Amino acid sequence: MTSKTPFIDTARRVIRTEAEALVVLADSLDGSFRDAIDVMLNATGRVIVTGIGKSGHIARKIAATLASTGTPAQFVHPAEASHGDLGMVTRADVVLAISNSGEAPELANMIAFSRRFEIPLIGITKAPRSALGVECDVVLTLPDLGEACGTGVVPTTSTTLTLAMGDALAVALMEHRDFTAEHFRDFHPGGKLGARLSRVRDLMHTGDAMPLVAETTPMADALIEISKKSLGVVGVTGTGGTLTGIITDGDLRRHMDGLLSLKAADVMTTSPTTIDVTALAEEAVALMNARKITCVFAVDADAPGTPRGILHIHDCLRVGLG
Repeated sequence: MTSKTPFIDTARRVIRTEAEALVVLADSLDGSFRDAIDVMLNATGRVIVTGIGKSGHIARKIAATLASTGTPAQFVHPAEASHGDLGMVTRADVVLAISNSGEAPELANMIAFSRRFEIPLIGITKAPRSALGVECDVVLTLPDLGEACGTGVVPTTSTTLTLAMGDALAVALMEHRDFTAEHFRDFHPGGKLGARLSRVRDLMHTGDAMPLVAETTPMADALIEISKKSLGVVGVTGTGGTLTGIITDGDLRRHMDGLLSLKAADVMTTSPTTIDVTALAEEAVALMNARKITCVFAVDADAPGTPRGILHIHDCLRVGLG
């Protein structure tokens, strides 16, 4: 069997080459980066990201990252642009064109269109004096370093640098706009990320779905409420509707003798655990795990102590938390 050590050595060389190149890129940033940010911030339309080949794949990712972090963006394939998709580009937009060499012929029509209609053009290239570079309003110049493949022909280091430049633009714009995790969640409602950014209020049971009884409620009726709401617990409210206790399976077992002769206040555990409706759902999961409970009532600052909803651990598991 062939030794795997040479493969590991190759992998480490590639990763270190690209990591070192990223340091060079960071140190090379200058006023052009600030100019590019200003152009994007002043645009009333979208950032149109374009590129061909490997640059095109990176351009798609950059467009997606911009769009998901508060900067409207769209990828437009330069070849399709030459066959009608230039109609997607308006004078309110900014074009972000990517070409490592700056000489990709497929970009010619997009460049010409941006110049004809005075659409701001930003380029990402290693060659500021290239066909792309000389036409740009702003050029973000990549360090002219060797590719990590060793042959100099496979886009590796150059695509990594381009991707990092796109991430830097997106995050700089995001921070300028005070784009928060709450905004981010609006664009990522699905998947694990969306679940992690869910708030308690997004998942909790509210209104008639909440199992609630008054302190004076006979336990026979409290048992019916527990069974009807199917959460395994019932909250107990006092004067003014504030949450004064909770009845769980453990409370029922502890008061089994003469249970039906008691009131809810006689059986409940006082000072139940609660969480704010604005808390992240994953915080609620951590709280329930720490307290070894399966439900937690949600309250808010507008009416301290008043139950606004109830969250069950299964609600969190259903969306991928836990």
